[in-house]
Amino acid sequence: MPLHFSKNEYQAREMNLILQLEKKNIDALLIFRQESMYWLTGYDSFGYVFFQCLVFTKNRDKILLTRAPDLRQAQNTSNIRDIRIWIDQEGANPASYLKDILKELKLEKKSIGVEYDSYGLTGRNALRLNKILEPFTYLSDQSYIISKLRLVKSKAEIQYVKKAAELADQALQKAWNLAHPGTDESEILAAMQGTIFKGGGDYPGNEFIIGSGENALLCRYFSGRRKLDEIDQLTLEFAGVYRHYHSALMRTIPVGQAKTEHINMHKICLEALLACENLLHEGITTGEVFDVYANIMDQSSYKSARLNACGYSLGTTFAPNWMDWPMLYHDNPVVLKENQIFFLHMILMHSESKTAMNLGETYIVKKNNCERLGKLVLDLVVG
Repeated sequence: MPLHFSKNEYQAREMNLILQLEKKNIDALLIFRQESMYWLTGYDSFGYVFFQCLVFTKNRDKILLTRAPDLRQAQNTSNIRDIRIWIDQEGANPASYLKDILKELKLEKKSIGVEYDSYGLTGRNALRLNKILEPFTYLSDQSYIISKLRLVKSKAEIQYVKKAAELADQALQKAWNLAHPGTDESEILAAMQGTIFKGGGDYPGNEFIIGSGENALLCRYFSGRRKLDEIDQLTLEFAGVYRHYHSALMRTIPVGQAKTEHINMHKICLEALLACENLLHEGITTGEVFDVYANIMDQSSYKSARLNACGYSLGTTFAPNWMDWPMLYHDNPVVLKENQIFFLHMILMHSESKTAMNLGETYIVKKNNCERLGKLVLDLVVG
């Protein structure tokens, strides 16, 4: 299977990582995040749910420690040539295998960074890792070295994001076509996800969010489907995905007819989205973008319905969620740079009237402005 990026691009990513390790005086990084492994080497798997670690040194050593089912997975999808297997057996401690690798690389008493903030490193395994390695070497939390490098996208990555955005638009159009009284949510969900698969896309980092009636006020996936009533509301939050790169959209669709609350709340969401969009350019902090959203929401009669974040970065992410670092919340100091990708979601969940209104789009940050990747209307569409 060919890698999704050129040899030169992977080499450039390695060099950028080495520069960061040298800057921080770190001799090696223990990589547990699957998106970090994918970005650095092309390695594509869900084997990270077990203990799995990619050792990367400033001397450009790359050794993957994983389980037997992922041996051929790594061989076929990555540029990693040195793959070690830890054996499944009662009482096995894969951290001891990792220590042997570090000994082999002469990293005793050296400075080693760890991606602790990772779904691929459970609390139990982190405790075992520390117990075995802390007497042997010097560990530090370096969870965001690669995340910060991944934040600015290359030209090739942006092409994948744009393809994901096309698939997201196609899925939303399917939803609009089907969101009518009597339609089963299952039919809508199947059509949306099927459209993305037919377009060559992937599973998203988390489930599509779909809810109607009072459940339209939920912004998490839950099990169970219902048919749309004559007068109803349908909330959708989903992502087009291509080569694991995400482009998300969010909408609330009034069904049958829009209530006055729907119309009023949509006007506020649209105002907030356009205001945030106007500010989304290089040099602005993520916290400043959130404050624009919050100020507009707080001046309305729906202050209680807003959230404490209005979006986040998107990229290549793996289950259990597609949200990438950093988020848009008050006082977040992360500065926007050209070719970063952000999903802006204007969310109002008004418990008092049981009314939802959500409007979300994905953008590429530019020097002086931004580019909305979705090409469909921002109008309130009634099913």
